[in-house]
Amino acid sequence: MPTTVIPPPPAQPRLSLAPVKGRTVVDGAWWPRSWNLAAELPGLVLALSERYGRIRHIMLNIHTWDSRFRRLTVRSDVVRIGWFDTLDPALLVATTGRDDQLDLLVVPPDTAPATAERAMAAAADPANLRRTPDILTAEPTARGATTTTGSDVYAVWDNEGGSPASGGTRLGHTPSPTGVPA
Repeated sequence: MPTTVIPPPPAQPRLSLAPVKGRTVVDGAWWPRSWNLAAELPGLVLALSERYGRIRHIMLNIHTWDSRFRRLTVRSDVVRIGWFDTLDPALLVATTGRDDQLDLLVVPPDTAPATAERAMAAAADPANLRRTPDILTAEPTARGATTTTGSDVYAVWDNEGGSPASGGTRLGHTPSPTGVPA
């Protein structure tokens, strides 16, 4: 039987959204405070619902979070959670009640504030043409612009395909062998 999680009161999410949906590669970025999805996700769902309407489904990488559950109750709504091995670990995909898809960069919780803020601003920038792994690995240049390092923009699979050489773990985190958070 699928597990339904009823979370504690939601915290205000660290969220940056593009001014207009659909004009960017990703629709914005989310910087959770921890890898505890039950604590982090309710605030995000509420914030997204205020702007886009009801959120009915969220898709995540199966190796990224400390806990896995299939349903989350947020106020009077139940959000279905889908876990995918091939979804980019730095991507969260939300589907609204009108079947609109929102793609959000997930900035790892332990990211330095300046780096996280730069990545969040880039993800919400209508001029951004980079995918999630490239946004996270971008380095500042002398003029404040960013350049990408590491992966080639064209080598990154589309949102439905995941990302190359992710190794099945989130950036900077090795899941516990028992599946129980350490």
